[in-house]
Amino acid sequence: MKRPLTIPDEPQPRNITRADLVMTEGFGLEVDGRMKTIFPTLAAAQKSALDIKTKYPMLQVKVYDAAKKTRALTRIFTGLPSQT
Repeated sequence: MKRPLTIPDEPQPRNITRADLVMTEGFGLEVDGRMKTIFPTLAAAQKSALDIKTKYPMLQVKVYDAAKKTRALTRIFTGLPSQT
């Protein structure tokens, strides 16, 4: 037998980061052209970007600087010499 659906008296507040709002401060993590997370410092954003790029090397990961309005691509350096 199905239980009746109970609706709470007050809905839970939702904490949603909207992608259509332009960042004005901090550093954003952009994965495959989509803004994912906002960080207060460049070091934290770069660390997260490098962790994601190391785990999933096929993704395009960039760090967005809101103050300068620029993006920096994250790359993994293997340390192997290039073959010519």
